[in-house]
Amino acid sequence: MPSQPAPDFDISSVDVEGFHRELKALREELDASLGEADAAHLRKMERWGRAATVLGAATCWVAPNPFSAAALSVGRSARWLLMHHVGHRGYDRVPGLPASRTGKGFAKGSRRYLDWLDWMMPEAWVFEHNVLHHSHTGEDADPDLLERNAEGTLRNPERPLALRYVQLALLAMTWRASYYAPETLSSLRRKGRRKGGALTREELKELLLKCYLPYSAVQFGLFPALYLVLGPWASFSAFCNSVMADVFTSLHTFLVVGPNHTGEDLYRFDAKPETRGERSVQQVIGSANYRTGGDLNDFAHLWLNYQIEHHIWPDLPMLKYREAQPRVKALCEKYGIPYVQESVWTRAKKMVDVVVGKTSMKKFIPKRRAAEPVAAPAPAA
Repeated sequence: MPSQPAPDFDISSVDVEGFHRELKALREELDASLGEADAAHLRKMERWGRAATVLGAATCWVAPNPFSAAALSVGRSARWLLMHHVGHRGYDRVPGLPASRTGKGFAKGSRRYLDWLDWMMPEAWVFEHNVLHHSHTGEDADPDLLERNAEGTLRNPERPLALRYVQLALLAMTWRASYYAPETLSSLRRKGRRKGGALTREELKELLLKCYLPYSAVQFGLFPALYLVLGPWASFSAFCNSVMADVFTSLHTFLVVGPNHTGEDLYRFDAKPETRGERSVQQVIGSANYRTGGDLNDFAHLWLNYQIEHHIWPDLPMLKYREAQPRVKALCEKYGIPYVQESVWTRAKKMVDVVVGKTSMKKFIPKRRAAEPVAAPAPAA
């Protein structure tokens, strides 16, 4: 027999404030243990990314090949990993780290070219992701709500399903440039007040000059040009490998970013939570984890496999999420709060099904509505 879907989560049955108090106590423990281990771990993750970049750069001139492209891609994805956690100010209170590894210094100004050069402007990404997405996770004001963003396009039942799959594949291969760069820029300039719509002339100009030009000039112009001393073939090979690396980076980041908040077992929210306790619960039931544990596994997932813990506490160092994860999971079990954790491949399948319109996400019923008695039917006339 086919398995029956789990019943919808009823928040009115949960001691929300008790859950929040225990989370707060756990956070105090984590803060008290901040130290050199967190700083050393950050440096380790950065070394891994740098080593991958060096390996790719040392071999990319030989011929266009997936090995060099993959190595360059790992290096670029590692910079994304650093931007995500340092940009959230996860290391601001860790002793022994320079200002360049804090939220106030990382990728700021000319350091963009050293710390995180991507299609997006760092300050635009910080506002769109840290402010809008984290403040409105799963709500209509969340700019990264995939189910809503796909309405009328990928979820349109009038389009052949095969075409929708092709469109999604093309999006996955280009999404940092085709979606995230214009979305983050427009979010910053409009301060989240206006959703959708074409970019204005000024925004389009800024997109070209401050987003597309710096990244493409360095990765597809300057980088291949360095190999001209070895001949035209070496430069051409470096160019091809850099382009392939960009596609690999988009696929990698899309695979670990997209499924975090999308699936038929995750919730969307029609209203903001009324208390901090409700907010914590919504962050849990609107997010999903992947397999956790071990630096190599976590690095491959860009530490987005701790998405539940990250959305409860966005400003923790990476290592602290690993320490907190089993305890947060135990608290969710104690209070009867759904805690979703599956492999990234299972989550990706669920994301795809939602994006192409085969399934839909759950709608959350707030505590104040769930607790309301159901009106008795009117007597027959």
